[in-house]
Amino acid sequence: MKSRETLLRLKRFQVDEKRRRVSQIEMMIAEFHRMAGDLDREIQNEETRAGISDPAHFAYPTYAKAALGRRDNLRQSADNLQGQLEEAKGELQEAFEEMKKVEILEDRERASERAADAARDQAMMDSIGLRSSRPGI
Repeated sequence: MKSRETLLRLKRFQVDEKRRRVSQIEMMIAEFHRMAGDLDREIQNEETRAGISDPAHFAYPTYAKAALGRRDNLRQSADNLQGQLEEAKGELQEAFEEMKKVEILEDRERASERAADAARDQAMMDSIGLRSSRPGI
């Protein structure tokens, strides 16, 4: 019984760790998208200010060119993290299923213990009832 409780705590800890990892990756992806959106606005402002929106143009603003590169890198990083996120979600699902199996075993064990306790109690009550129904014994 004690080892099963320890195993259950371990499985719950593993599920919590996997949840944290999924959450961290989702936050990183959201942050990368937010930063890429900010860069899009800065690029648009710089292009508007310069009056040139073609990056191949010789007078295209240097800052806008650099921002385009950073934005593209952020988007690529977010795409790469998307694969890691799917993998982490799969690991979370597996860990959750393992935890549920242990919880079910724990519940079954407790139910059988309760049934055994109830049977012992009933047997004791039956013996007390038999003794009280037969005077002189």
